[in-house]
Amino acid sequence: MKIVYFGTPDFAVESLDAIMQSSHEVCAVVTVPDRQAGRGQKVVFSPVKQYALDHHLPLLQPEKLRDAEFLEQLRAFEADMFVVVAFRMLPEAVWNMPVHGTFNLHASLLPRYRGAAPINHAIINGDTRTGITTFLLNHQIDEGQILLQAETPISPDDNAGSLHDRLALMGRDLVVRTLDGIQAGSLVPHPQEGTPTAAPKIFKDFCLLDLHQPAQRVANLVRGLSPYPAALLTLVNPQGQEVLFKVFDVLPLNDPKGVPGDLVCDEKKVLKIGVTDGFIQILSLQMSGKRKNSIEEFLRGNKLTGWKIKQ
Repeated sequence: MKIVYFGTPDFAVESLDAIMQSSHEVCAVVTVPDRQAGRGQKVVFSPVKQYALDHHLPLLQPEKLRDAEFLEQLRAFEADMFVVVAFRMLPEAVWNMPVHGTFNLHASLLPRYRGAAPINHAIINGDTRTGITTFLLNHQIDEGQILLQAETPISPDDNAGSLHDRLALMGRDLVVRTLDGIQAGSLVPHPQEGTPTAAPKIFKDFCLLDLHQPAQRVANLVRGLSPYPAALLTLVNPQGQEVLFKVFDVLPLNDPKGVPGDLVCDEKKVLKIGVTDGFIQILSLQMSGKRKNSIEEFLRGNKLTGWKIKQ
């Protein structure tokens, strides 16, 4: 089948590459407009755009998805189907255009975790399994009929980064299997079953560690936000200055001596912070304006005597 592919981040590159290696034809790629980033405000390409350029694929970067010129360009490709992976919401004028419609690859077992951050929320909520879903687009976000699903366990050692990478690789197979099944007429879409749960976009306030929570809950939040956007903790130095830290890895410790907000520091290798049922031991972190460190590296170069946690 002839495919127009819609995607933006690294997660979407794996599925695009899988379609390129399959019997299906990618006749065009749609991604976001270029943006400026960093101190030098250099123009940054999306990972999907870079892949398209490297493989000499026709590329579209519309500002507005309802723009008449963009819609006419899409029609000209006469695609059999559109495939969407980690892109923005499409208007009906786009998703209803191909003869076989449009399907999306979503990083959860729908209807669980509809929304922008399914990988993060699955770990934050302490789930022990998740997966990926291909489903047909309709007027509602993440509510279309399911085509295929694949499942994977979430281990205690997983964080958002490791789970992201595993689901992206799983998506390679599921996207191609979905295209093959649609082409063969063997896939029967079926409604989503079960109670929907939300996975909304994550903002800065959500990343702030709440130390009036159990250790495991705090640890799950850290895992679910690591390595990006990262959990946040503010310390106050002896001069009264607030210093923001990103926290990437912690160990939950049950200890009746734990008091929320206590800071216990062995200047050589251990930093513990009190929560409701014990402590979280911080294993890696990053001080604002500095590079990421293991806790041993950090404590070799920084003394926390007299520092307190802002609550």
